[in-house]
Amino acid sequence: MRGKIHRPVITQCDLDYVGSITIDADLLAATGIRPNEAVWIYDIDNGARFETYVIRGQAGSGIIGVNGAAARLVENGHRVIIVAYGWLPDEQVEDHVAQVVVCDRHNRIEQRLSYSSRLTDD
Repeated sequence: MRGKIHRPVITQCDLDYVGSITIDADLLAATGIRPNEAVWIYDIDNGARFETYVIRGQAGSGIIGVNGAAARLVENGHRVIIVAYGWLPDEQVEDHVAQVVVCDRHNRIEQRLSYSSRLTDD
């Protein structure tokens, strides 16, 4: 895991858009998730899971918009988990720290967390 946005609320579903998920730029910056990057979406309310790519939304807007066919898998108001995964060379794993944000009901950052990939606490 490189970055995670935990429990944001879906604010928009747009079936007619060409695909992707639009995410508030503030949430992207806080987690290191990039536009055009592949992410997994896990819907807490209905259990749906799918992969798509990121579009940068307006900073401060709170937007979490699921676009295209995936808009059939979620509904406005649903809580989701958005995760970006990445491959690291073995020599970089010990130094890797995943950045995580927990969102409030308005998709503002409520808590920031960092998860080390180390096996030990030293």
